[in-house]
Amino acid sequence: MKVGTRSLLIGVHQFIWHPITVYMAWKWLYGRPSFKELICIIIHDWGYWGSPDMDGKVGSNHPEKAALMANKWFGCEYFYLCLYHSRNYAKRHLVKPSKLCYADKLSIMYELKWFYLLRAKLSGELKLYRYESADLGQLSLEKSDEEWFDWIQPWYAEIGARQKEECF
Repeated sequence: MKVGTRSLLIGVHQFIWHPITVYMAWKWLYGRPSFKELICIIIHDWGYWGSPDMDGKVGSNHPEKAALMANKWFGCEYFYLCLYHSRNYAKRHLVKPSKLCYADKLSIMYELKWFYLLRAKLSGELKLYRYESADLGQLSLEKSDEEWFDWIQPWYAEIGARQKEECF
């Protein structure tokens, strides 16, 4: 089974749990989402299905699937909400990330460390994310998984918190 599919079924982007944490972050940042925004929160990572990677050639384009669905159902505004929920995707297209990006990043604040790490280990994502952090010179592989989570959680939370400051 490919890593993107594992992520949606049992991993970091688990199709039930991840939207719940993104919803909680959205609510903290912006208030209760509309019905259309809620659907986008639920589907935004569905493009990982069948992806052989998370941030590679295929996985980096994962926002496109949900964006096309949102466009068909709700129109352009929701197309862009889903499409630019990925900072990397938005950066590649020289646009500002959507509101969903910040809720997505902040969602880690609603994660239990043990539950996040369990899902990340089971899906194989943890190894990928740890190597990515090490390759960028952010955190050594010598650190434990728990230390990595303790480092990444506030780092992503800061991205979301900055958005809240900009909004209000």
